[in-house]
Amino acid sequence: MGECSGKREYGCPVEAAIDIIGGKWKPVILWHIRDRPLRFTEIRAILPNITQGMLTRQLRELEADLVVSRTIFAEVPPRVEYSLTEFGKTVIPILDDLCEWGKVYLKMNQERIRTRETCPSSN
Repeated sequence: MGECSGKREYGCPVEAAIDIIGGKWKPVILWHIRDRPLRFTEIRAILPNITQGMLTRQLRELEADLVVSRTIFAEVPPRVEYSLTEFGKTVIPILDDLCEWGKVYLKMNQERIRTRETCPSSN
């Protein structure tokens, strides 16, 4: 997945896109911060199966790739929020399409797949 430093090499634009926003957690993180900034603990509550270390890593990679911004508020206790950058907002239509594709897939396979309602609707 995304590296925080060093020059990357890609064979095609799809490879670059998957490197930046692909994987098990990044698309889901992006989906949940698409509408409003969220704190680390809020993201953890929405995604209980992600470890603290993995969430930290994914957010750092998304920040390094200019998809997510991290805002630190000068408060006690400190407050940090994660949100999409202007560039990051360009991924929203892709996430919407993935959501629709996922709905079709789940409907086709409803007999063998159990789902939980953790994703907000796409509209």
